[in-house]
Amino acid sequence: MTTDEREDGWWRSAVIYQIYPRSYRDRDGDGVGDLRGIEERLDHLVALGVDAVWISPFYPSPMADFGYDVADYTGVDPLFGDLADFDALLAAAHARGLKLILDFVPNHSSSAHPWFTESRSSRGSPKRDWYIWRDAGPDGGLPTNWQASSGGPAWAWDEATGQYYLHTFLPEQPDLNWRNPEVRAAMLDAMRFWFKKGVDGFRLDVVYHCIKDAAFRDDPVNPDHDPATDPPFGAVVQTHSSNQPEVMPLVVEPMRALADEMGRRLLIGEIYLPFDKLMRYYGTPEAPGVQLPFNFSLISADWTAPALKALIEDYEAHLPRGGWPNWVLGNHDQSRIATRIGPERARLAAMLLLAGLRGTPTIYYGDEIGMQDVAIPPDRVRDPWERNMPGLGEGRDPCRTPMRWTQDPGAGFSTEEVEPWLPIGERTPQDSVEGQRGVPDGMLELHRALLQLRRAHPALRTGGYAAVEARGEVLWIEREDGAGRIAVAVNLGTQDAEPAPADGAELLLHAGEARMAGGTLHLAGLSGAILRL
Repeated sequence: MTTDEREDGWWRSAVIYQIYPRSYRDRDGDGVGDLRGIEERLDHLVALGVDAVWISPFYPSPMADFGYDVADYTGVDPLFGDLADFDALLAAAHARGLKLILDFVPNHSSSAHPWFTESRSSRGSPKRDWYIWRDAGPDGGLPTNWQASSGGPAWAWDEATGQYYLHTFLPEQPDLNWRNPEVRAAMLDAMRFWFKKGVDGFRLDVVYHCIKDAAFRDDPVNPDHDPATDPPFGAVVQTHSSNQPEVMPLVVEPMRALADEMGRRLLIGEIYLPFDKLMRYYGTPEAPGVQLPFNFSLISADWTAPALKALIEDYEAHLPRGGWPNWVLGNHDQSRIATRIGPERARLAAMLLLAGLRGTPTIYYGDEIGMQDVAIPPDRVRDPWERNMPGLGEGRDPCRTPMRWTQDPGAGFSTEEVEPWLPIGERTPQDSVEGQRGVPDGMLELHRALLQLRRAHPALRTGGYAAVEARGEVLWIEREDGAGRIAVAVNLGTQDAEPAPADGAELLLHAGEARMAGGTLHLAGLSGAILRL
């Protein structure tokens, strides 16, 4: 795919699909997914109707955090294949009209990266300032009270050189010093390597953490933190250890300039911040930021019609002029939507994500068949977050389990003789792509129908809102553009509802029980409908 074939603003009408490569398809039979396995399943994504694929990290890594500890930013870990496998995957995706988006991890490298090996070799190392080193505090303790998101203090002691280094996540993930221009140049070169291969964009891992307070001030103590029930990182408010003003000019804006230089490339920011702070990552017309700062608000939302109405209006009110919205229901760090709100409401969530809500949606692999979290036996726990913070619900293994392709014992993920890296879990014959293919009321066919409808109606792809209303327990959203108006109605309650007269409306799609009678839409509890008005 050439630059000329990548339309300007293509991501505005796109649907993105996230793949966690360890869990998608194991082609070589070692129990871990790989790039060839992803290539083998591209036709599933075409049949589903998505436009772009985002792949979580596959770079060389010791796998302390399963690829988010990068030891080489321009390679492929042998666990997943090699660069030839990547080139074949990219070519196969582009041949099918699919865009390919890679994960980029700018905040930290692996402690096994040659840069860090050199940096910790001595205080006089030419790469010492590529990472963040500090002497002990005045009392001989830690330099600051900053906390690691993976549990415990964010500082690790290096005995050989007698200083602490910063790790916002695991000790095996030392933070890079983005205030150093050599670091910035090296990281942009790594991005340029993949852009030259033809990738269509990057999702930027925790990009808001990349710059820390230059004065290394303590974070304020969180007075509401309960150590018995809350994760340790909540003990402080990350005022100085993340989301610093310099993150835009030093990190985000140079990345966007490179993406623009390479032609119509997309940047998505992983940014867990409230709306008022999130919006600055769009940048300004003079200094643009990422095109899509991830909107994670549905992950913690109250799934009632009034609460969702207020959430949508709040988000829209905060968007800057020209800022394009986006929505997600989950990802590799969060409990699956069908577990959080139940399988019935998860159908309605899919209707909202793919038809009701304005902007670019992202689907997490397996959500198209309604996969739920899998209980992980203690002897099968892999996530260091769970080991560091046991019992606090921070473990991410349950939402990362293998994709269920078929009804056989190995679920089509790997061979039956191989134990996958995480358990597949208990399941029924319907809990797979094969088991749901062609089943009218199944989650898979609902996703396919929604995406077909989205393609057929510009109002659902790029249209605006004509109405966002809570009619009792029914969330009623009207989307419109110059060609027509479409209503999406989801009954989040358990009782039947008649949300509004709809004379002359055509029922285009429904989930659960819905019918038109006498010019009125009748919705059973936990049912949804899409109407052409």
